[in-house]
Amino acid sequence: MKTRTFTTDTPITHTAIALIKGFAFSALFSFSCASFGENLNPMIDDFSNANNNNLGIARQFINDSIAGGGTTTTQEVTQGVINAKGDIIPPRGQPGWASLVLPLDAQSLPRDASAFEGVRLLIKINTGSLSVSANSTEISNFDYHAAPVAVVADGKFHEVKIPFASMKRAWSEQTPLNTKTITSLSIVAFGVQKSAFDFVLDEVSFY
Repeated sequence: MKTRTFTTDTPITHTAIALIKGFAFSALFSFSCASFGENLNPMIDDFSNANNNNLGIARQFINDSIAGGGTTTTQEVTQGVINAKGDIIPPRGQPGWASLVLPLDAQSLPRDASAFEGVRLLIKINTGSLSVSANSTEISNFDYHAAPVAVVADGKFHEVKIPFASMKRAWSEQTPLNTKTITSLSIVAFGVQKSAFDFVLDEVSFY
């Protein structure tokens, strides 16, 4: 396990702006399938591999260019961390976003995460606004359960634990997240106007 100094942060209250990205970036992983029975490893990605997460599945990177935006994104995996940065250039009349998607199954089958309480990040945010979402097959309108990620931009890694119970939907009825039907996790930089983002992820796991 990597040795790194970090600060533990508590999740902040969910706000509506944190949900603006839950609709498009998880479209690749919305399938109506039965829950996959194999036990799920709590460590999803420690970025020890340049291309694949700890489940052996390739990471996905998408942004608002699929919706007419001009957001630019670069990612680099080095020494067990991933640095994602770029410029948010929103589509006209919409928020802009850039998403790192971590699939839980190579066939996009739902996985059972009900043994865990939530999502844990070891993260350093240099600039920009971020959120994390748990993408479920039960959600058909892309308004997935999400919560903001906020840490001080102090050049240090912070441990952030986000309970599943704190994740909310933006514009839809507030239904509970079914943690037995999660296909992927998304870490998303977003903005309602042109802005820069720069963050470094060390680990993404369930806890």
